[in-house]
Amino acid sequence: MSLDITTFYNVINNELTTTTQTRHGINPANRQPNPEVPLSTAEDLDKAVTAARKAFKTWSRTSVEARRKALSAFADAIEANAGALIKLLTQEQGKPLTQSSGEIAAAIKWTRAIPTLTIPEIVIDETEDRKVIQRHIPIGVAGVIVPWNFPVLLAIGKIIPAVYTGNTVIVKPSPFTPYCDLKLAELAARCFPPGVVQALSGGDDLGPMITKHPRIDKISFTGSSVTGRLVMASCAKTLKRVTLELGGNDPAIICADVDIDAVIPKIGTLCFMCSSQICMTIKRLYVHEKIYDEFRDKLVQFVKTLKLGNGTEPDVFFGPVQNRMQFETAQNLIDNIASEGLNTVLGGDIPASAGFFVPPTIVDNPPESSRVVQEEPFAPILPILKWSDEEEVLARANNSDSGLGASVWSQDLERAQRMAEQLEAGNVWVNTHVEVQPDVPFGGHKTSGLGSEWGVAGLTAWCNTQALYLKKNP
Repeated sequence: MSLDITTFYNVINNELTTTTQTRHGINPANRQPNPEVPLSTAEDLDKAVTAARKAFKTWSRTSVEARRKALSAFADAIEANAGALIKLLTQEQGKPLTQSSGEIAAAIKWTRAIPTLTIPEIVIDETEDRKVIQRHIPIGVAGVIVPWNFPVLLAIGKIIPAVYTGNTVIVKPSPFTPYCDLKLAELAARCFPPGVVQALSGGDDLGPMITKHPRIDKISFTGSSVTGRLVMASCAKTLKRVTLELGGNDPAIICADVDIDAVIPKIGTLCFMCSSQICMTIKRLYVHEKIYDEFRDKLVQFVKTLKLGNGTEPDVFFGPVQNRMQFETAQNLIDNIASEGLNTVLGGDIPASAGFFVPPTIVDNPPESSRVVQEEPFAPILPILKWSDEEEVLARANNSDSGLGASVWSQDLERAQRMAEQLEAGNVWVNTHVEVQPDVPFGGHKTSGLGSEWGVAGLTAWCNTQALYLKKNP
């Protein structure tokens, strides 16, 4: 059965429900309203929690093989409806269709790959008299709070490991991008028993209702570090388990020996894909002084070739930023760049348009203390900075409260690895950036997060550890 992407409902206990009051998102390419979605209340949340707790009793005891079968069916359902989801994702998020296609493909990959992982049951001690086993058992009902930049992949990246390890989940999409996540829950209702995967659309009050709910056992949140602190404080009141994947201000260090012409297209793309609305994209670009001028000029020329426009148009690379709040944040930062007298070698202003379009801006060697270096723009605004001394550039790269990702680019792999190992981040790359995969843990250091998602470490984050002592001769 194909998906209807014109009407949208909550999914509670595998039933499609609506609410008395509704709201709608905005298409960021033209600022026109998207369809109405439910505006969930505390009563709706209570119904979903009751269904999830009931489902947990049986789902947590369901065999791994049965869970894998249901997850495989879910992957098939997403794949069968990929075309509709791609179109809907561009409509609600703004990213070009090619990038939406990549996100949906990654979501299908994650859905298939994560259930192939296995959490080992470890025998810690065994003698004639006893056996001690370390087990991992599901936590219970999980609240999954999804951001607006990658609403499909980041929802799937939480739903799949949670359900695979025996938990039940309630998905709360961002109010800016509720549409695809509600449709994912509709597809899940065709594949899982009632109450295993549910979704509630709501306003800004729904997240706090979920984090403080006494019968929700874990929260997985992706979003800003500011909101992450509030989530953690709310979860503390009921001692919920919590995983936080928060903001980043990722540095990339470019050494003097790189092949400039070869790396410019890679770095230019990695800095600006999804209009730089990726927590782990390159936000600070440190280029060795020996190649700085040539590198800067060729980067500017490359970025000029990338088309800006409505994501439904052919060959568009830069879509709009997703919402008015982010648009105004970008405008404020660009105004600050001008007021500080910094040199922009590309962009530097935001022309009036029908949507939330922010043309790319590149700032030439600003002071380390400037806002454009210290803050995460989450918009296509990039500082490029000179360096000469290895120890100094590592110190500058690490001089941030954030610690999500970082990279080193060099043809000398031994040197690059030595430098990379000194970077203070949860994800470090050499000669690439942003690469992730479902079997590798993903998480941040410092204010960029708490805990890991994906990989075996991510699976265990959805479990309580249990020590089982078996006395053989009572």
